[in-house]
Parts: sequence; C-alpha cells; structure tokens
Amino acid sequence: MGGETLLKETGPREVFCGLTSIVWLHRRMPDAFFLVVGSRTCAHLIQSAAGVMIFAEPRFGTAILEERDLAGLADAHEELDRVVKNLLERRPEIRTLFLVGSCPSEVIKLDLARVAQRLNTVLKGKVTVLNYSGSGIETTFTQGEDGALKALIPLMPSSDQKQLLLVGTLANPVEDRLINLFKRLGIENVSSFPPRQSTNLPSIGSGTKVLLTQPYLGDTARELIAKGAEILKAPFPLGVEGSTLWMKAAADAFNIKSLLFESTVQPLILRAKKALESQKEKLQGKRIFLLPESQLEIPLARFLSRECGMELIEVGTPYLNKGLMGSELDLLPKNVRIVEGQHVENQLDRVRGEQPDLVVCGMGLANPLEAEGISTKWSIELVFSPIHGIDQATDLAELFARPLNRHQLLNHKQLTPA
Repeated sequence: MGGETLLKETGPREVFCGLTSIVWLHRRMPDAFFLVVGSRTCAHLIQSAAGVMIFAEPRFGTAILEERDLAGLADAHEELDRVVKNLLERRPEIRTLFLVGSCPSEVIKLDLARVAQRLNTVLKGKVTVLNYSGSGIETTFTQGEDGALKALIPLMPSSDQKQLLLVGTLANPVEDRLINLFKRLGIENVSSFPPRQSTNLPSIGSGTKVLLTQPYLGDTARELIAKGAEILKAPFPLGVEGSTLWMKAAADAFNIKSLLFESTVQPLILRAKKALESQKEKLQGKRIFLLPESQLEIPLARFLSRECGMELIEVGTPYLNKGLMGSELDLLPKNVRIVEGQHVENQLDRVRGEQPDLVVCGMGLANPLEAEGISTKWSIELVFSPIHGIDQATDLAELFARPLNRHQLLNHKQLTPA
C-alpha cells in the first residue's frame, strides 16, 4: 500500500439505513418482494427514496409495527402472518419474499429468521421466504444489498465448473456490455449475482472466479469464499483505469492472451479518454472532500485523483475492508488522509476549515453545507446512476462536474448587479 494516513473515528453519524437498498434490488429482481417489518417512518423513507408514482405498484411494502407491537401488548407474529397471507393472495407472481428487519423490529427482538422458517413450512416451496437486516443501527445504506445477497447464497446450487461470476447489482445495459466484452475475450461462462430473476440463481463452487462490482459486499464475499469461490483482487470498475484493471484480473484468471486483451479493450480506452477530457478540464485542480456514506468513497477518490486531476483533501469511508480495498489503496496518492468511521461534528469542522471546492456526502449534510456556500454531491445518486465500466467514465466524471457548474452559475448570478 502507499503512504496513506489511516485514521479511525467514532461518534455521532449521519447516514441512511440499509432499507434504502431495496429501491435498486426490487427493480433488479421483478419476481421478488421486499416486505419491511418496521414503523411508519420506515415506510415513508422507502417511499421517498424510491419516488414511486401513485399509479405504480412497487415490489416492496411495509408491515407496520404499531405502538402496541412496540410495547409488547400485541402478537406481532400473528399480524405479520396475516400481512404475508394477504400479500401473496394479491401478488401470486411473487417467487421470493424477503422479510427485511428494521430498527424497530430489532429493538423489540422480533425473530424474523424464525418467522421465515415457519412461513417456508406453510408455503411448501411455492414461495421462498428469506430474511435479512436493513436496520440503520449498525449499517450504512448500501449494506442492505450485502444482507440480501448473503441471504440468497445458501440457495445457490453447487458446481465446480469454471465460470466468472459478477457480484453486485449493476444497471442492466451496463451489465450486458460488460458480459459481452468478457465473451469477446473468450470467457463464455459469465453469470451475475443477484440474478434478474430471484429463482434463477447461478451455481457456485471451486471453479468460480468472482469479480466484485461493488465495494460494500464484504459479508457476501466471505460467504462466497466459504462456498469455494475465489475473489479476484482488482480495483473496482469505476473509471477507465479501474475498469481496465478489473477486466484484466478476469483475463489473467482465465489465461486470456495479452494481445487479445489489448486489441479488445484498447479502442474503448482511447475513446473513453478522449471523451473524458471535456470533464477533466472542469475538475482539474479542484479540491474534494469525501465524507463517509456509501463505501464507494475510496474507488471514487482514486478515479477523481488519477483520471480527473482533483486534489483529495480527505477520503472518509464508513468501513475500511483492506482485503477488498488493497488494490485501490495502492493507487491512491501518497499521504492522502483516509478516515474510517464518523464523528460527524469533527468532520464538518475539518470541511469548514479546508473550504473544499466539492464535498461528497449524504443528503442530510448537503443542504446545510450548501447554505454555507460549499458545493456538494449526494452520495446516494452515485449508487442509482450507471457509472461502472470504461464506457461510463465520462458520465461518472460529469456527476462531479455538474454541482461545480451549478455552484459557479449561482455565484455568478448573485454577484451580477440587477
């Protein structure tokens, strides 16, 4: 690793909870349903995050825990059984039902694993019921996906066939392009996890080589290793450089000749670098401060520093998994300050002291910072946007150039006399 300054902070935090990940997971697997066992606040959060239109019928919902449930005066198990029964009668297309724990359900010690086990016995294989925690007590908003994938792994069939497994939710068009590229390299057996149908799970075994597409899947990676898979060490596929090295890790694992790799990837690299120049002009030399929110911070910092010429003031991340992040850390500039964890008040003091050109943070911190004249970028938008792969490097850079352009325009209007 380079000469990073690694610090750890504890204290008050400002992050979304893991329930938010339902918004992209329910779109990924249209035959699955995510039933949050939580409060009305949980329901409002998911609805707001999803922006679901009134005429749409989403594949998620909330079994509301009322005051009587929280006080232990009612049988929450009976109410949950009733909600599940009504749901499955109304939505017979559901094949996998996720019971998603929340802060309220965990506070009253509602055992959703036992509920899932009982429901699986009652449903007799017609619907598979799984559970995981989306609570924000100990986790960040991206870790909901980690919990959902970990819950699916025991259902994956065993196979020792040689295959490449892409792990982590991607936009379908981005995933299609990446799989097509791997097939052009001669890697024919490529699968995705999570799959596009919850019942169409890929196999797993000693012949499985795994490329993680997202850096927040630590528990999932450990479970896959326990099933015999090998996690390929590589940077994450953000930007031209990261995506190229990510693909090269798979090419090496499958003994693809360097000449074939270069001839396949080089035209994409040249085109992407040329397109990236227009955004690089806007970002070059700008100072950026990344607050911990999504666990994407370190790969983003690498991209913004090495490919866009931005100056890293501080790179915060909720958790630092050095096993998954080793290849990223090696590419960061020397002496960059990396902070694991959060003491939000101390971090905001450092932001105000540094006065960066751009701060990457959660929505809860963005508005106050904007009011102080500091330009911000919402972390959550990066999770919802198709940013992976060589082809998407310019779009990724534009997401950071846009708030700087907005800030400049607003300041110009304020300074221009009427």
